[in-house]
Amino acid sequence: MLYSDVYNYKHFVYLITLYRNIVHFFVYLYSDNLLVMMMKRADALRDILEEEIVTGQLKPGERLDEATMAKRFDVSRTPIREAFLQLSAEGLIENEPRKGKFVAQLGPQRLMEMFEVAGELEGMCASFAARRASAEEVALIRQAHESCKKASKLADADGYYYENEIFHEHIREASHNQFLIEQARLLHRRLKPYRRLQLRARGRVATSLKEHDTIMTAIEESNENLAKLEMKKHVTVQGERFSDLLAALARHNGSSAITP
Repeated sequence: MLYSDVYNYKHFVYLITLYRNIVHFFVYLYSDNLLVMMMKRADALRDILEEEIVTGQLKPGERLDEATMAKRFDVSRTPIREAFLQLSAEGLIENEPRKGKFVAQLGPQRLMEMFEVAGELEGMCASFAARRASAEEVALIRQAHESCKKASKLADADGYYYENEIFHEHIREASHNQFLIEQARLLHRRLKPYRRLQLRARGRVATSLKEHDTIMTAIEESNENLAKLEMKKHVTVQGERFSDLLAALARHNGSSAITP
């Protein structure tokens, strides 16, 4: 074999390898971006279905079909399936073997009890955070609180809701009690859509922000008892606030979305 032939062969192999690597790179890049797009689409679908469930547009006990939902939203079944999984984790969907998925049935008494327990768990998180949080963690909580203020000034209830999520999550993390964090998160996911709807009640965002102020000060001053008390009051839905929540649920379709 001549030198030129060897050179040409090596050059050919090099080009083939380079081409293969470039193809693999773009396949990886496209697959990664596609996964991100699918996840974002699933999150958006979850938000829509979540609201339809808590407002009663999707009735308690109503069967949810993947194919029907995919056709309705003009998407494949994959993001629908992922949205259903997220809603199941929140307790809004129940999966019955060989029957399918159904909207969970949650009565006012059960909802009230869940909020009471959530208040206790989140109160413990705030108490531990006041005692254990590092300076960096307190700064993160303060930063989230300032973001809540900005959303409040814009009168953006949904924007405030997302910043509020970050505020509470930083407090949980600062408790440094992993079991407590897990339990608080679990119940938080179950109540998340109801807390979101509650923020749409007139004046609730402003009231919530004032409560954040007190909690924030208690944590910064390492006042664990005050932090626990104020967080418990902040999370627990009682009296008029619970009535406001039920009214908000009913406004969307003319009747209560949750039944006794």
